[in-house]
Amino acid sequence: MNRRQAREKAVQALFQITVGQADAEEAIRNVQEMETGSQSNPLFELLVHQTIHNMPHIDEQIKKHLINWQFDRIANIDKTILRLGTCELLYLDDIPSSVSLNEAVELAKRFGDEKTRKFVNGILSQIAVDLKKN
Repeated sequence: MNRRQAREKAVQALFQITVGQADAEEAIRNVQEMETGSQSNPLFELLVHQTIHNMPHIDEQIKKHLINWQFDRIANIDKTILRLGTCELLYLDDIPSSVSLNEAVELAKRFGDEKTRKFVNGILSQIAVDLKKN
């Protein structure tokens, strides 16, 4: 499993946690069981655990950048991609922000629609700009 696939699997696990109310270990197991013949990537589990562990702070950062939109009204898949991208920006210093942004947009293309891509790119770009200021 490469890094892009690890992110895709992390989105799937985080979506299960958010929507299906699975716990992190159960969601990780479920996603890994779907993955046959592929070696796991440590980034997958790291992203799931970091996102879950830091979700209150991650959600706060997302909410801070919403304009004319309520956090509770964001589609679950959009919210999941935003959380994952924000987690990378905030907590994974070894990944350049441009890579995190690009990968989040690719996830939005894969799991969402044209509006998802633009929405995710807009919010995460603002978060990245704020992080550079600090």
